[in-house]
Amino acid sequence: MKFAVFQVSRKGGREVNEDRMGYCYTRASGIFFLTDGMGGHPQGEVAAELALQVISAMFQKEAKPELPDVALFLTTAVTAAHRKILQYAMQRNMLDSPRTTVVAAVVQAGAVTWIHCGDSRLYLVRQGALLVRTRDHSFVEQQKTGATGSMSPEQSNRNILFTCLGSPTRPMFEISGPLALQEGDRLMLCSDGLWSSLSDADITYHLGHKPVSDAVPDLVESALRSGGETSDNVTVIAIEWQTPDDVESAQENVSTETLSDGFFASTIQGARPVPVMEDMDDADIERAIVEINEAIRRTAANKA
Repeated sequence: MKFAVFQVSRKGGREVNEDRMGYCYTRASGIFFLTDGMGGHPQGEVAAELALQVISAMFQKEAKPELPDVALFLTTAVTAAHRKILQYAMQRNMLDSPRTTVVAAVVQAGAVTWIHCGDSRLYLVRQGALLVRTRDHSFVEQQKTGATGSMSPEQSNRNILFTCLGSPTRPMFEISGPLALQEGDRLMLCSDGLWSSLSDADITYHLGHKPVSDAVPDLVESALRSGGETSDNVTVIAIEWQTPDDVESAQENVSTETLSDGFFASTIQGARPVPVMEDMDDADIERAIVEINEAIRRTAANKA
């Protein structure tokens, strides 16, 4: 594998940056991931960090140097991240659980397979044109694609998510691919702080006409200017596939061709230690969900 990668995260006008991103790779496989801790719930940054730590740890364990089944890995890893967040909330007797979106892409055998839950997006641009863009798990996006019926005025006016990791309800996610990559393809993962301020056409133009090392910072700065003082966190990680050796503008060119089978590299932006917890079985998970839902119900009743 050979690719150029560039990543950046900006806090914008928020007090805390709850976005996280990173990537890991072996000689024959790479994973790129991004999470966005959800506001309105406690410790979104913890949920985002836990999700990335779980996914990266599982990748390190299973990519030897390839993943035997990429789709199965993504499903298992995202489910495990969801369970870990619930466990974190249960062990701390939290009235509400931390929550996060996630988008992750595995590049292996010259193809990309991806999974997403929530409204963090993946874009794939080929020869200056938008080839793929994930569809958000929100009522607004579903209405655009005709996947849902009529909505209430409240739903129409807000980009409300109907699934995420850490929710007491079982998360929904979508897996796509594998899609064969071509030289020069640009793959970008981003939080809603970017795409909510820019059009798909703007994003496609920058990715399609510039190296990722130029496109990403330009896109981020444009999103921050558009968002103004109340701008959301803006986080992006992008790769250019199989870039030639003479490309010098990218911040980091990665070639795995000479790596040993046992090699593993990992980088996670903004990571800080999160307590390691013992695994829970299905019964423990169900009890955690019941307890969290009951705590939320009691809190709502008291406010009423």
